[in-house]
Amino acid sequence: RRLRAAPFPIGIDPDEIRRAAADPAARAPADRLGRILENRALVLGVDRMDYSKGLPQRLAAFGALLDAYEDLRGKVSYVQISPLSRETVHAYADLREEVDRLAGRINSDHSDLTWTPIRYLARGYPRDVLAGLYRLARVGLVTPLHDGMNLVAKEFVAAQDPEDPGVLVLSEFAGAAEQLESAILVNPHDTMGTAEAVRRALEMPLEERIERWRALDEIVARTDVASWRRGFLEALEAAAAP
Repeated sequence: RRLRAAPFPIGIDPDEIRRAAADPAARAPADRLGRILENRALVLGVDRMDYSKGLPQRLAAFGALLDAYEDLRGKVSYVQISPLSRETVHAYADLREEVDRLAGRINSDHSDLTWTPIRYLARGYPRDVLAGLYRLARVGLVTPLHDGMNLVAKEFVAAQDPEDPGVLVLSEFAGAAEQLESAILVNPHDTMGTAEAVRRALEMPLEERIERWRALDEIVARTDVASWRRGFLEALEAAAAP
């Protein structure tokens, strides 16, 4: 009996994400959020409420960013969307309490009458709505402590406006980091390093943003879900051949 093991990195349907990001109906929630933000730069995170996603570390990094750079206060807003999962498991309940506490502390330290730095939403949204939010964001913050692939990173890339793309800040511990090398890669355990990466992304010139995005988009398109499917089935057929 012969066995064969091989990696088959999963992809997304980038055309579907692009269509959703550009669709006026799907963009309506993002447009409303844009008006609420009043043209402030948006840092966006989208993750399940899971201890592997590094949510406390991410919030701590954003808090450190505001502590270190007074010039960013009132000019940047962070939206974290985290649908709840496994609510009956104590470890997940504890995680939510920690995230609630951190978001509350950072907001109480830095908010003013017209600006709340963190909007933390413990609920899910349809993919087409998320695509519009990805396109609105100046920074996509994808910083798990450990992850298989993380398709949010690829969806963020696919949703961007080619003429004014946002910047992906990606954990080096996500599987996607092996493919998306043109993102700003960070160690999510390094609080200040992650904060500096977000600041770099916020201040990145348009020319560099476009160059990085083009490199990322080419990889996302080349390694899409159809490519993943073909590769897996071809390997399966080859293994079954006499």
